Amino acid sequence: QVQLVESGGGLVQAGGSLRLSCPASGNIFSINAMGWYRQAPGKQRELVATVTDAGHRTYASSVKGRFTISRDNDKNTVYLQMNSLKPVDTAVYYCNAEGKYYSDSSRILHFSSWGQGIQVNVSS
Repeated sequence: QVQLVESGGGLVQAGGSLRLSCPASGNIFSINAMGWYRQAPGKQRELVATVTDAGHRTYASSVKGRFTISRDNDKNTVYLQMNSLKPVDTAVYYCNAEGKYYSDSSRILHFSSWGQGIQVNVSS
């Protein structure tokens, strides 16, 4: 199928910045939407930002104006630039991609894949 691997997380002080990256690999036919989600301890996973193949972006209200999602369609990679980070942004961040892939029998099938998650810690 399609695999996603996040990178770029870590520990940063409040007000700092981090840039997350997530390349998709596998027998990809096309990728429609790519996005970032996060899950803080004791809370449900929530949407952070998404971007379609046409470049349409959506953001959670809590990150609007601070985070920027982008994607490189040639590299099948989605990025999340996080500025002015706050302690409440501390969470495990997951990337997601939805699209179509080539199966073993050469059929074109739908996929929705998640990365394994990466920790982002923001200290006060």
